[in-house]
Amino acid sequence: MNLDNKHLFTLTHNLIVPLLPVDLYAINKSFVNCTYNKIRNVKPFIFPFALTGASAWGRQHCRGKGYCVTLSEQKLTAEAGLCVVIPCSFTNADEFTPKHIVWYKCEASQKCSDAEIIFHSNTHNKKVQSAFQGRVSRLEPDVSQKNCSIIINDLKESDSGSYQLRVTGERNGKQDGFTFNQRVTVSVKGLNQKPTVMIPTLTEGQQATLTCTAPGLCSGSVPEITWTWRGAGGTESYITGNSTDFKTENLTAFTQRHISTLTFKSSAEQHNTTVTCKIRFTCKTTTEEASSLKVNCEFFYSLNVFVFKSTDVYSKKL
Repeated sequence: MNLDNKHLFTLTHNLIVPLLPVDLYAINKSFVNCTYNKIRNVKPFIFPFALTGASAWGRQHCRGKGYCVTLSEQKLTAEAGLCVVIPCSFTNADEFTPKHIVWYKCEASQKCSDAEIIFHSNTHNKKVQSAFQGRVSRLEPDVSQKNCSIIINDLKESDSGSYQLRVTGERNGKQDGFTFNQRVTVSVKGLNQKPTVMIPTLTEGQQATLTCTAPGLCSGSVPEITWTWRGAGGTESYITGNSTDFKTENLTAFTQRHISTLTFKSSAEQHNTTVTCKIRFTCKTTTEEASSLKVNCEFFYSLNVFVFKSTDVYSKKL
């Protein structure tokens, strides 16, 4: 499937998310039933999310004339090791020219300070928290498009909390900015998704290739994928003579699919044993999937053909 970064995915599973399929804004391994909608030329930018349960998605919140933000008021749920998208768009008064987008993470009951900045579109700003540096990106780099959506990669459970937006710029030639009171709450849980393991028909003596695909389509960092084999004795080891390969498929500017393959010659000793694909994301977040191997036997046999000629009998092996 060829995609460009000017499209968003519309998944029938739980919701819709810009540029990538997600389950409550966390990337979901499901990659089916997608349709495409143009997003870059929408002004103001509003994501048509479809959340399960009651939702106030799409409701505009304004402070003063012309200064409005469109956010989801529901809690966003994501999984550690993957990513979360916070969809956002804003409008401003004609006399204000937006220059930069700033996102904070702080207690919902408190006013956010510069010490709690997790993203600043001004790359020269040195106030971004070290724990978030390199993990947060804008989906639209052009601030004039009024798209303030961000994606946070390599999620940790400590990323759970309240997120607030501020837009800075110039009003009538002077530096100014406005902070929206509305916030988005993100809840990061432990990783529950499993890798997907594909096993072809295994025949004794023939070469076979197993495929393991990491869960999620945006982790940020490339995960480590390893294969282990548990023989009849229950001891975990590696299949003798195996070879592995790894590749990353770039689907869009923000989504990738990480795949590992295991190639080996099937043997009878592998029948009814278990192979396990283990995924290790950053911050020691891991998940695995175990699969049983069924190896078909290849039968060899000879056929004796008897040819009768006169009184002699000839035996010929085929």
